[in-house]
Amino acid sequence: MAIYERFIGRDRDSFTSLKDAQENYRINCPEDFNFAYDVIDVLGREKPDKRALVWLGNGGEEKIFSFADISRESDRAANFLRRIGIRKGDRVLLVLKRHYYFWILLMGLHKIGAEEVQATSMLMAKDYVYRCNAAKIRCVIVTGEDGCTAHFDEGASECETVEMKFVTGPAEVPGWRSFDREFESTPAEWERPSGEGATKAGDTMFLCFSSGTTGYPKIITHDFRYPLGHIMTGVFWHRCVDGGLHFTVSDTGWMKAMWGKVYGQWLAESAVMVYDFAKFSADAILSVVEKYRVTTFCVPPTMYRMILQADVEKYDLSSLTHCNTAGEALGPDIYNEWLRRTGHKIYEGFGQSESPVMIATLYPWTEPTPGAIGLPVPGYDVHIIDEDCAPVPRGVTGEICVRVPDREKDRPCGLVVNYNFNEAETAEAYRGGWYHTGDTAYRDEKGLFRYVGRNDDIIKSSGYRIGPFEIESVLIEHPAVLEAVVTGVPDPKGIRGFLVKATIVLRPGYTGSPELVKELQNFVKTNTAPYKYPRIVEFTDALPKTFSGKVRRAEIRRRDAEKYGKQ
Repeated sequence: MAIYERFIGRDRDSFTSLKDAQENYRINCPEDFNFAYDVIDVLGREKPDKRALVWLGNGGEEKIFSFADISRESDRAANFLRRIGIRKGDRVLLVLKRHYYFWILLMGLHKIGAEEVQATSMLMAKDYVYRCNAAKIRCVIVTGEDGCTAHFDEGASECETVEMKFVTGPAEVPGWRSFDREFESTPAEWERPSGEGATKAGDTMFLCFSSGTTGYPKIITHDFRYPLGHIMTGVFWHRCVDGGLHFTVSDTGWMKAMWGKVYGQWLAESAVMVYDFAKFSADAILSVVEKYRVTTFCVPPTMYRMILQADVEKYDLSSLTHCNTAGEALGPDIYNEWLRRTGHKIYEGFGQSESPVMIATLYPWTEPTPGAIGLPVPGYDVHIIDEDCAPVPRGVTGEICVRVPDREKDRPCGLVVNYNFNEAETAEAYRGGWYHTGDTAYRDEKGLFRYVGRNDDIIKSSGYRIGPFEIESVLIEHPAVLEAVVTGVPDPKGIRGFLVKATIVLRPGYTGSPELVKELQNFVKTNTAPYKYPRIVEFTDALPKTFSGKVRRAEIRRRDAEKYGKQ
């Protein structure tokens, strides 16, 4: 019996259909559930030699951890944290990129009930100050790479609650304590706390910050129930193989790591592949898949596009059993090219930093349809509703929402607990008996969800509500287009409300010209409803992006407002 079965009562293959799973899938979360004790320590005792983590350093160094290793080293981490004065409820900022210390410390923090806060190594001084003060960080543990210590120290005097600073790596950094030295000298002796020191399933487990494409990033909090929500992510959607090796390409600074590099995969008893590269290389990623015999694979569409620029066919990818994507909408061109060159379909999913996977194409019950993100997953009652919180008919765009009649009683496992520790902001997200994602979609004639965009991205033109993704998907199928972002700008004649505008990065060898603009406009008219074609086309060398690689549409809209004015 795989360990996830202890929490849902049956094997994933025992469900006969998606309908069966949606009606009968239930998560049994004990009141004192703690992933580090009830999954990792159990596997460490019962299956001690089973692989848990395969780590490949940028310089070729390799380490393989069993579940017994992760259990023991997380005990050491818990003891270390307790020795330096961290207690239940304290908040610790981890900026560790893809170092194996992240997994060990994460489990150690869970064991003492301290709250982990993850962040990317690309933060600047002002970013550290904001996050540390907003989350009331008590201790920071950062990588010795990427100038993290220098960037932090630049704003350290403004970090009001930080008491301790640790840096990983062999180098001594003035003002910083050596994590490696102090950790290695700590005994691996730990017992699960009882009484006041014990954790409950409803306690806060970790915090994360939203991507911050507009304004300051929001604080999103998750409780100890959160990992069990990822049974659906890792076991059902990723189709992780018991004893296999799952590879999600993500830095631990992003929530995608929580989706694809920890909870759901270990609940499936699959090892996690971690490649700590300095710079993304399609050939290096393919080499890892080939050398380590990766079984399940998940990267965002942008990375699939980059990987497909390489000579994919020269690599032996025969170990792969399942491929997934999320984070952005998947264009048909990427799906079809990956299928043609590897023989694998890409199973899309939708979710947020606030949740596990909520909508997905789940094998074997549904087949991927390019351009569709799938159907609601078991455990999440997802609908598309209008501004009055009423479900909309098929074909009509509305907001993706999860039915939550009572936030305290009915909140699905893994869904956000609160925003910014603020009841008013949290209640706004859960208004009307629904959790509001802020994302829009419509259901096609088969009932499949088709992603349209964030609420702010919808373009209202000539009475139509136009989603940018469909136009972008068409544009990037043109051989001249590498990347495309579609926004709306005010119609100077005041007739259409907004005009559709495309901002395009061209592939090498192509140059922007009036002739190419006309060609692209006709291409869109031919491949989608003609009223959606971009009446304005601009070429640019690069698109503004967040740290996590998402296009900053808000920045493009700001530039549009400066150039074209506001309505």
